[in-house]
Amino acid sequence: MTEYDFALSRRSYLAGTGAAATAGLAGCLGSGDDGTEALSVAYMPIFPDLQYFVMDEQGYFDEISAEINGQEFTDGPAIIQAYGGGEIDIAMFGIVPSMIVIDRGIPAKVTAANIKEPMAVMVHDDLRAMWDEHGADAFAVWEDEKGEPFRFGTFPQGSVPDVLLRYWLSEEVGVDPESAVEIIEIGGANAVFQAIVNDEVDGTSIMEPVPTRVDGTDSPVGTFRTAAEIMPGQPAAVTLMSDEVRDSERAGEFLEQHVRATEFIQANPGETADIVESGIGMDADLARQALDGPLSNFVTDPREIENGADIFSRFANENGQIDQRLSREQIFDYGVYDSL
Repeated sequence: MTEYDFALSRRSYLAGTGAAATAGLAGCLGSGDDGTEALSVAYMPIFPDLQYFVMDEQGYFDEISAEINGQEFTDGPAIIQAYGGGEIDIAMFGIVPSMIVIDRGIPAKVTAANIKEPMAVMVHDDLRAMWDEHGADAFAVWEDEKGEPFRFGTFPQGSVPDVLLRYWLSEEVGVDPESAVEIIEIGGANAVFQAIVNDEVDGTSIMEPVPTRVDGTDSPVGTFRTAAEIMPGQPAAVTLMSDEVRDSERAGEFLEQHVRATEFIQANPGETADIVESGIGMDADLARQALDGPLSNFVTDPREIENGADIFSRFANENGQIDQRLSREQIFDYGVYDSL
């Protein structure tokens, strides 16, 4: 499992896609095997894309008047490149790469959230004890006592976990993320888990299944703050649709099934855990624990994440991932959801 919203600079984007960014101006909306209309849907085998697996497993795609051709990707940049090449109609992936797609002039907008507030900042028990006595000065106390700065290991800079961590440190704690701590870039949730249990890092900012997996070990690292405590409405994975799809009946049909999947997850955690195991590869027992936890806030309404999206747009612009600070109107299309 890899990060679903790896940071991608403008230079690396253009190098990877060339002229494809301007060529892919209208999704593919091709024909299926039987001649019917087909929709290409990009997704990733990650917890925040759970609606896709529910829709697939429960047969909800059959209710859409188009053949759904799912395409699995392992990271955000690959989806961005496919979008730029006109290969994708709908993508279920991170808010940051979605902003990159929009910023590059590819006609698409976010029509739904998949999940909100799915991250946890996890820290070592020793820091927790220092925090009780010293508050935000705990990071300085840690460095004095340990002889090295506190080490956070998370996805590369500009990713959703990284942005949340830097926001918490700078805006809430009031320290400089570049000097008060060490932030180590790690590619993939499993690699983050291994870094924690191998004592290679002292904390992280991460989504499920890492917190639940870590809780099942004897690691001294545990959840310290949830995204809901740090940034209410924190965005993560979203559903991005090309303009061609948004202008068709298929947009509403797809979101109608997305809502059904969200409601299924909320009402049937046991069955959903089995779907997680078969679709994402997380053990069903662990999946059930994660689904019952505070980070499994699956939603569809895009307004649930608009406040957090404002913050992420600012950070993405400051990090150089997008050339302009995107407004809500540039990021979201509320009309599809409102029409249901």
